[in-house]
Amino acid sequence: MAHAEATGDPRPLRVLFSMRNFWYVRIFEPVLRRLADRGHHVHILAERPERPENAAEWREAADALAAAYPTITYDWAPRSVEDGWLDLRVMVRLGLDHLRFLGPEYGDAPALGARARARAPRLIVDLADGPILGSAAGRRLLWLALRLIERAVPPDPDLTACIDAQRADVVLLTPLLDLGSEQFDVLRAARRRGVPSALCVGSWDHLSSKALIREQPDRVVVWNQTQKREAVEQHGFPPDRVEVTGAQCFDLWFDRAPSRSRELFCRHVGLDPGRPYVLYACSALFEGSPSEAAFVREWIAAVRAIDDGALRDASILVRPHPKRGFEWDDVDLSALPDVALWPPRGAAPLDDASQADYFDSMYHSAAIVGLNSSALIEGGIIGRAVHTVLLPEFYESQEGTLHFRYLIDGGLLRVARDMPTHLAQLATSVAGADAAVHHNRAFVEAFVRPGGLDVPATPALAAAIERLGRTPVPALGEAWWARPLRAALVPLARRTRGTFAQQLSRERRR
Repeated sequence: MAHAEATGDPRPLRVLFSMRNFWYVRIFEPVLRRLADRGHHVHILAERPERPENAAEWREAADALAAAYPTITYDWAPRSVEDGWLDLRVMVRLGLDHLRFLGPEYGDAPALGARARARAPRLIVDLADGPILGSAAGRRLLWLALRLIERAVPPDPDLTACIDAQRADVVLLTPLLDLGSEQFDVLRAARRRGVPSALCVGSWDHLSSKALIREQPDRVVVWNQTQKREAVEQHGFPPDRVEVTGAQCFDLWFDRAPSRSRELFCRHVGLDPGRPYVLYACSALFEGSPSEAAFVREWIAAVRAIDDGALRDASILVRPHPKRGFEWDDVDLSALPDVALWPPRGAAPLDDASQADYFDSMYHSAAIVGLNSSALIEGGIIGRAVHTVLLPEFYESQEGTLHFRYLIDGGLLRVARDMPTHLAQLATSVAGADAAVHHNRAFVEAFVRPGGLDVPATPALAAAIERLGRTPVPALGEAWWARPLRAALVPLARRTRGTFAQQLSRERRR
């Protein structure tokens, strides 16, 4: 087998990949395919989505992989209906997550704190706000107490049995750090059985905007040195157990050619091929953010009113974000000359055709504009000038996050704090647009491919998984105090049973 040449060990690995949901299959699909091509068996275990309507759509990628590779299988992660510890477990974890965002480093990120606060149990919120435990020292004491409880509460028994049945050589987890994540039970099961484990970071915001790594896997695999610093400084992870492999989810945008000429593409989306066009890539934004569709109309009006003829007369292609396509249901741009909304409700680039469409829309553009989206990184990979404007109404989704600042500090974004400055910067980019010029090499090499622009991340991540799967790790026994503390917690588990988890799930489905 091919992997025997790289590792010297011909034995195929049994890989268990725990995912928050099947959406993450798309993010790690190149690695899953490479592992299967190298002879390994991969079982994907995903939690059920809170909105059942998402289940079928998100599972399509897993279906395709299973059809292509007999060594790739998948299933839903079980949850015991008779688990008497469920509510207490979820309450404690959400309480711990809430405490993270009370730290001073999140003082300028109110939306992150508000999101965690809204999901945390009221008792823990009140204790953290109160006169006794509301200080930094008091909150640290509260965090330690909750952490002891979390370690004493047993994991879901059905999920633990499922992990045992897989007999995995290595356990991978992503994103692990969602608020109240059940994936910590998967990690605990792996650690107690001496199975090597790794958190595979799936996105550029996961280490800064989600929960802490409270149960430490054997490895954290990250994109770049920025994320490594986050793992070490924010999560207390030992530097020698953090491995930098690059961002495998972006490999498909490198060394790629457009599927059609610029003229054919412009005619396809309804733009004048004789004019340059600006691509406006919409963002997911925080829940409760102002309508980006309304802002885009204002932005288009400002572009059309500028004195600079090159920008004023440029075509505009607006690409809705697939998670906020609903914003565009009642928006009609047909009266605006040489402006196209495409795809009309947004479309995630999930297959060959939609990926080609997405790439072509970026490649043929003169410049790219957005608020806060991975499209900014993808446009940077292709080499286009990438612009943003920082406005107060979108503060929480831009500067109110930690990860957005990396795009500014890394030099990817041409940033303006008001519309006139933004339009002047954009006019310069449109006037000097040249598809042969790459504007972002330094950022891309540092943030996306730290091994070198010509070194893809997918083989590096697959190799890291193989190495870990062949590395013996000791089983982690239970602390001596866990059993007596668990016995003392039984009355509290009984009192909280049926009072929290289901209600929280119903609220999040609304």
